Amino acid sequence: MADVTNYIDRLVAELCPDGVEYRPLGELLAYEQPTKYLVSSKDYDDSYLTPVLTAGKTFILGYTNETEGIYPASEEEPVIIFDDFTTAFKWVEFPFKAKSSAMKMLTLKSGTDSLFKYVYYAMQCIVYNSSDHARQWISKYSNIEVPVPPMEIQEAIVEILDKFTNLEAELEAELEAELEARTLQYEYYRGTLFGGLKDPDNGLPAIAGLVKTLCPDGVEYRSLKDVVAKNYGGGTPSKTKTEYWDGDIPWASVGDLSDGVLEVTDTRSKITEEGVKGSSTNIVPAGAVIVAIKINPGRMKIAGMNLAINQDIRGLVLNEFMNARFLTYYFRTLVFAGHGTIVKSITNKHLMETKIPVPPMEIQEAIVDILDRFDALTSSLSEGLPAELAARRSQYEYYRDQLLTFPRKGENQ
Repeated sequence: MADVTNYIDRLVAELCPDGVEYRPLGELLAYEQPTKYLVSSKDYDDSYLTPVLTAGKTFILGYTNETEGIYPASEEEPVIIFDDFTTAFKWVEFPFKAKSSAMKMLTLKSGTDSLFKYVYYAMQCIVYNSSDHARQWISKYSNIEVPVPPMEIQEAIVEILDKFTNLEAELEAELEAELEARTLQYEYYRGTLFGGLKDPDNGLPAIAGLVKTLCPDGVEYRSLKDVVAKNYGGGTPSKTKTEYWDGDIPWASVGDLSDGVLEVTDTRSKITEEGVKGSSTNIVPAGAVIVAIKINPGRMKIAGMNLAINQDIRGLVLNEFMNARFLTYYFRTLVFAGHGTIVKSITNKHLMETKIPVPPMEIQEAIVDILDRFDALTSSLSEGLPAELAARRSQYEYYRDQLLTFPRKGENQ
């Protein structure tokens, strides 16, 4: 990359010996209000054809079947969508509908002697923090100046940054494909391990031998209630009583069960002793399992510390012959249909009647050991993916800023 920046420096020295002209974005870009492109319905479906866009991180909110008022962006006529409140922006080369009336469509003004993609890259270098919740483009953002070197330099920079962007996208796709493959492999082995409890001949050899030796008549399946020593319900302290909240007692809701980690080691909300005493919540001891009965029924994790639970969760202290990690892994293979059209739920009775395998502890521990190792491999890749992408993004931003930093015309060289 050093050779590239040296090449740009040489071009600047040759073509702009007195420095580069800076111009306000408002002189380079025209804006259009999104009114006639706004989506009317929130009835999105992946089978529909037209994407609904936001300039924020989500970008594609969904797909609509609306056929009128579609912005006709294309590779030949791209557009920058700009959030007038947050100043986030995206480059778009395909037809779309807009979600927010705060979005502006930015296009290149004619006769500006600028490349549109170059202006887009120059905008990425702007450091801007809006201090108020107000429209930004007309009053402030459009007045920000960006360097406008000769066309030859713009073309060279766009070519370099396009290649860098494409390489970054290819890397992201490769890493995500690797993660998906690793996850599918993990799910296959998990299914094979638990399937081998019923049919050892089709299970993994290491476990099949144990099953045949320790369970010659087959592995026993029992109701969940048979392995539970204590079953806790939960509750929510009154939100109107501030003395119940922001304490030091972890209070778990279904949202705390949403990621793939096996244990809950922190919760989004904390309550006080008064909150525990003044509500129907209960403290579930560390090492017990907590399982959702509403919203995401059947989602289970292990309590990594003593914690309180809300009414959508049951806390289960297991008998000594049941390994909590084994049970939690097994529950990941189950699907609970639940009842309700909006919020899915199961009853505590339904949960307790769930059939589970109860092999000897030696078999449970062997399966847990294998799945723990697979889980660690998958988790390391899941954690490494964002880190690798962040590193590439930082590298890209560094070189982009280097390429787009020019001496201003008229300043001392």
